Amino acid sequence: MIRKVAVIGDRFMLSQIFAEALRERCKLFDLDISTHDLPWPDEPMEHGYAVKGMDGLKEYMGTAEEVIRLTGNAEILVTQLAPLSATIMEQLPNLKFVAVSRGGPVNIDMKAARDRGTIVVNTPGRNASAVAEFTIGAILAETRNITRGHDALRKGDYRGDLYRADVTGRELHEMTVGLIGYGEVGRRVVKLLKAFGCRILVSDPYVQLSADDLRDGVTQVSFETILAESDVISLHARVTPETTRMINEETLRKMKPDATLVNTARGPLMDYDALTRVLQSGHLRGAMLETFSIEPVPADWPLLKLPNVTLTPHIAGASVHTVRYAAGLAAEEVRRYLAGEGQLNRC
Repeated sequence: MIRKVAVIGDRFMLSQIFAEALRERCKLFDLDISTHDLPWPDEPMEHGYAVKGMDGLKEYMGTAEEVIRLTGNAEILVTQLAPLSATIMEQLPNLKFVAVSRGGPVNIDMKAARDRGTIVVNTPGRNASAVAEFTIGAILAETRNITRGHDALRKGDYRGDLYRADVTGRELHEMTVGLIGYGEVGRRVVKLLKAFGCRILVSDPYVQLSADDLRDGVTQVSFETILAESDVISLHARVTPETTRMINEETLRKMKPDATLVNTARGPLMDYDALTRVLQSGHLRGAMLETFSIEPVPADWPLLKLPNVTLTPHIAGASVHTVRYAAGLAAEEVRRYLAGEGQLNRC
């Protein structure tokens, strides 16, 4: 029996990589695979509230007409960004299974999927390794003046003053690094930080430290303790009503003078206007920001002009390993579906 699979990839999660993983994992099944790549990230994603008929979808790439045409009468859809709203699903009566290669199915109307009996799976932790490594680089870039020196040299300014004792950075082994949130990314960051010999604090009321963490001196503390004692604070929490804007004027002022803030998690965790004011006041040494409340950020955004900020355009999770690992996770879920086995990450 031939099973029809539509793969809608993009220029990061390539449909070819998806297809290769499907053929490798699903060798026992006869698959008819169609592939297409959307233009993200060369073109920006849409947001559900901006387009009629896409209500409830947070971010996605592709039009309703495009997704209906590319999916056709397929039983299975594998994608990263293609939207599936209620109205789109109504036009895809054969669709029974959707694998989304993301940490959350934010491009899927999950209520509509449940109502139709369509199974949706995701790939949690797909880019945890990439984000963890990036976080270490972000910490070093900000604490050791790498960005300051780079920016100056690009302008023809050889900043010898960065060697001054009152300007130069400290080494990680003499600092306290505090993590807010201790999920898959946070655990990997801690594993990497241990090699530097720094004191490591963790704040997350929903997890417990492992025996290895306890043996290695990692300490679980309150959010207030993280703010008060950390030389570097790195955000790794999920966005919930509880964590939205948890980093604000009040909490920023509670951080140690000359501390550094790193956000490789999500934009809504922070009040960026408050961060701008605190950085301008000189209370913090600096910040490294990878995610933002509005993406792309406005060209006139004040944080773009501050000299004590390192900024990157939400690329922490972008690695070739992420692509292949996520494709493999999605393909395994398809295999389990075809074999009549239970799903590992059903949404």
